[in-house]
Amino acid sequence: MAAEVGKRAELSDFLRSRRARLTPGDVGIVAVGQRRTPGLRREEVAMLAGVGVSWYTWLEQGRSINVSTEVLDAIGRALRLTEPERAHLYLLAGMNPPPLRAVSDTRVNPQLRRIVDAWHPRPAILHDQHWNLIAVNDATRQVFGYDDTDQNCLISFFTHTRYRSMQVEWAAVAPSVVAAFRADAARYPDDPEFDRLVREVGAASSEFADLWARHDVDVPVQTVKAVRHPVVGELYFDKTTLVPTDHPDWSLELYDPRPGTAQRVERLLSLVVPVPG
Repeated sequence: MAAEVGKRAELSDFLRSRRARLTPGDVGIVAVGQRRTPGLRREEVAMLAGVGVSWYTWLEQGRSINVSTEVLDAIGRALRLTEPERAHLYLLAGMNPPPLRAVSDTRVNPQLRRIVDAWHPRPAILHDQHWNLIAVNDATRQVFGYDDTDQNCLISFFTHTRYRSMQVEWAAVAPSVVAAFRADAARYPDDPEFDRLVREVGAASSEFADLWARHDVDVPVQTVKAVRHPVVGELYFDKTTLVPTDHPDWSLELYDPRPGTAQRVERLLSLVVPVPG
């Protein structure tokens, strides 16, 4: 009970602070008369959100009332909330945050690019919510068998012959790969690109189609990736997945070689002849 009261009090303070930072001009309202306090009035927020003044007043006062996602979204738009603020509003109201809105910009900022490149001679992969490859380093290409035709991790896993042949336990890993992709797709229920990818991979791989039909769901965890390289033999990596704060729909996968693997990776990379620039 104390925790619930504290959350309602924080919700009250949060709404008042967001209301206070806006002016009538910010939201297209013509101010009439002298205003005693800065910011919008409660009745103005209620009007912009399309809710009753009394109901919004009760919400801002921290009373225990029922709310819906539609109403929270309307209040978020009225108060010009950012994506993090919108998620915070949901949590304070005792509801699950809305799905992430994917950022369409796929340009890699210099900091992320440096991390991917600096991880060499260990593999590093940056991909988006659809598992499209955004950036990889040279170690990734040489160790995992990626080439210029690889654009999507899921497509490569099921359709790229060389990449697939290098997976030590491909059949054992495939169900977890599909389950993780389904979990990611569920976070973006209105994104048609996931349906397109499922159709494309399903048409090219009956194994994927069968696994997708199971409706298994899982989330990626820190795992061990095993690769059977045609030149240096079996390689084992601990995989850690990080999420960039400025792109929460992206994933940065860092692969750390296990004892014995690092030396084989170094030997492999030493055999690669650089292409003259």
